[in-house]
Amino acid sequence: MFLTSCQKTDVKMHTIIYGDGTCEREVSYCNVMSKEMRDSVWDKGNNGWSQPVPQCLNVDSTSNSHTEIGAGDTVTTTFSRRFHSVEEMCQQTPLQLNDTRVQSKAKLEKRFRWFYTEYTFIEVFNCVGDTFKIAPTNYADKDIVSYWFTGQPNLIEGLSGAETSQKINEMEPLISKWINDNLFQVGFDFIVNHYDSIPNPPVSREQFVALHDSLARVVTKDFDNLNVSSTETFQSFFHSDAYAFFFDEETPCGKALSQELANHLCIFWFNVPYTLSMPGTVTDTGVGTLQPDGTIFYPFTGERLIPHDYVITATSRATNVWAFIVTLFIIVLAIGSFFIRKRKNLTK
Repeated sequence: MFLTSCQKTDVKMHTIIYGDGTCEREVSYCNVMSKEMRDSVWDKGNNGWSQPVPQCLNVDSTSNSHTEIGAGDTVTTTFSRRFHSVEEMCQQTPLQLNDTRVQSKAKLEKRFRWFYTEYTFIEVFNCVGDTFKIAPTNYADKDIVSYWFTGQPNLIEGLSGAETSQKINEMEPLISKWINDNLFQVGFDFIVNHYDSIPNPPVSREQFVALHDSLARVVTKDFDNLNVSSTETFQSFFHSDAYAFFFDEETPCGKALSQELANHLCIFWFNVPYTLSMPGTVTDTGVGTLQPDGTIFYPFTGERLIPHDYVITATSRATNVWAFIVTLFIIVLAIGSFFIRKRKNLTK
């Protein structure tokens, strides 16, 4: 799962807003492949390349697609689709987490100002923080949680390098403990739910549940975020190896527990840079950054969806050339009418 994550396959998403209110969305992903690997994904039936779609993508079958070979043995596949409105576009968001489509809502506002039209695009991606049983705000202030995962509000503004380092060092243990406790809880709940699968357990289910806090202190003492615990830890605590099969991925329970943990960790692996093209000249990028080519870049990661909804917003201004022409015509007509009337008065 890690090897096919959005982070490893260089997945990108680009949204294009057109002046008539229609829009287009593209997703692309790139892999580096040797010639032998490229030959293995050649689709003879369709006379083209057909590389595997990353697990974080959920692309509609009606999307247009093409794959091309680039420099450095790169193979890039792009899917694109045109929509009548941004609302329709959001119903087919091509991203997913844990096989569930990422949910978003969008709106496009147009304000006619005679010489120009102002466009404001807003897309809100739904928070996925409820994936975790324990809320991060149980460990840190909501502003600290928001800053850690999104960079907003900027809690280090005006601080020196030394002060920034100290501030980060104060935050990190709080977030690490939140992650550790959540991963422990995933493993603990899984074992409780499958307790009947344990042959000759050293304690009853009720006793196991009662030992939650004591076990948590032992397991999370030297906790690695990519492991829930080891057979040795449980064996030492319970003086029994009855729980060993939960940590063996060769067993059905071990494989299922590993997947449960991966479902939580994949949020931290999710990374899809989002770029946006607006009609006319961009005047406001929200939390994004204006690029030299006129597009707006937004860092879009799973972590940004943990504390709250992730909002992408931008405003642009498109010049109405016809308004200048009409205005000039009216001015010329008014001047012409003035001289015509003046000439008539002189001839009387």
